[in-house]
Amino acid sequence: MSQAPLELELTLGDVAHGGLTVARHEGRVVFVRHGAPGERVRVAVATPGEKDRFWRADVIEVLEASEHRGKHPWAAADALAARTPDEIPGGAEFGHLELSYQRELKGRVLAEQLRRLAKLDVADLGFDGVEAAEDERADGLGWRTRAAFGVDRSGSLAMRAARSHTLVKTPVFPLAADAINELALGEVDLSGLGRVEIAAPAAGGAPLVLLVPAAPDAAGVRRAGAAANRVSRHVGERASVGLLTQADGAASDGAGELRRVSGRTWLREEVDGRSFRVSGEGFWQVHRSAPQTLTHAVMAAAGVEEGQDWLDLYAGAGLFSAPLAEAVGPTGSLLSIEGAPGTHRDARKNLHALPQAQVLQGRVERSLREHAGTRPNGVVLDPPRAGAGKAGVAAIAATGTESVVYVSCDPASFARDVDLFAGRGYALRSVRGFDLYPHTHHLETVAVLRRA
Repeated sequence: MSQAPLELELTLGDVAHGGLTVARHEGRVVFVRHGAPGERVRVAVATPGEKDRFWRADVIEVLEASEHRGKHPWAAADALAARTPDEIPGGAEFGHLELSYQRELKGRVLAEQLRRLAKLDVADLGFDGVEAAEDERADGLGWRTRAAFGVDRSGSLAMRAARSHTLVKTPVFPLAADAINELALGEVDLSGLGRVEIAAPAAGGAPLVLLVPAAPDAAGVRRAGAAANRVSRHVGERASVGLLTQADGAASDGAGELRRVSGRTWLREEVDGRSFRVSGEGFWQVHRSAPQTLTHAVMAAAGVEEGQDWLDLYAGAGLFSAPLAEAVGPTGSLLSIEGAPGTHRDARKNLHALPQAQVLQGRVERSLREHAGTRPNGVVLDPPRAGAGKAGVAAIAATGTESVVYVSCDPASFARDVDLFAGRGYALRSVRGFDLYPHTHHLETVAVLRRA
């Protein structure tokens, strides 16, 4: 028999990484979702183990509300509605707070991670708080140009609840671009599919619907193919449809075979007059203004001069490689390294007109070892959420570069890498935070490290 949730009254402390607030109960730390610092709340602890070092809980009633609490813009994700935590889709855990306060909390998290993991004070770096994306909507909605969904047992479009495998039917996703919601895939029988990814070009144009079978065997692929045909008939010419078949069923690692069902299997994105081809399984920033916002921040931080030599690591489809190559000009050089085969092919197409750009596919550490001996003027890196890690930092430091521009989507891994860079002789000189994920706890940072 499952244990009944334990209900407590708590006063919430400061924000913690992951969109949580910290409280204490009888000496034990309790991490609480859907609250705000200073609130007095009633929470439900789902599995209160007596020997657990900490508990996780969800707010079920607000007794004394924060002045920054407001109406959640996505009713289905409102924790105060009469539902259990497993019935609340993840992805909007800060939606109950004013946008300006969300950014204040994200700035606190970044400062705390740097203080705790890298022993640095952001006040010494001129940090001026987390900035909004360029051209951000006042309500913080409609920004996701890429959205991933599951499919529940009834064949309906769904999203996972936070920290759970439970799927919650999700016909409308307010954080997604209008072009995604207007496809109305919640009206289609998606039986046979395990995952649905939709990408809509920020500048307009037909979205791409990428479908992944629920089972990788031949029968599973046949069922998924039938579902793909239903989706294709439903969207007509409003979208392209592709079917990604692979052993592990994940649509984001660039592996597998992408079959065209209708339309084309890639998108065209535009940033500052530059055109980028992005294949269906390739990586691109999810916020409609993120590519532009980050490009401007990176180029301002890099200070590239004509004739210099630069590296762009974890380069994706070449978002930063293109302006870097243009800036160094024909007398300079740009080495762009990306690990995912599909995204690497995108980068080759996107940079083919820039002969000063060399595009490599492979692990960053191995590729840098193979090209040892050239000391670049600077390095830009935008690693995955786990960060560059010991091997990546060591390989970058071994190039002898004087300047590193670090783009990060996770403050904890960023702070750990900053500490690793410090051990290799690089000091953090500046850091900017960007709210490219409104109503969530995530943020992006652009930082400059220089060899001391």
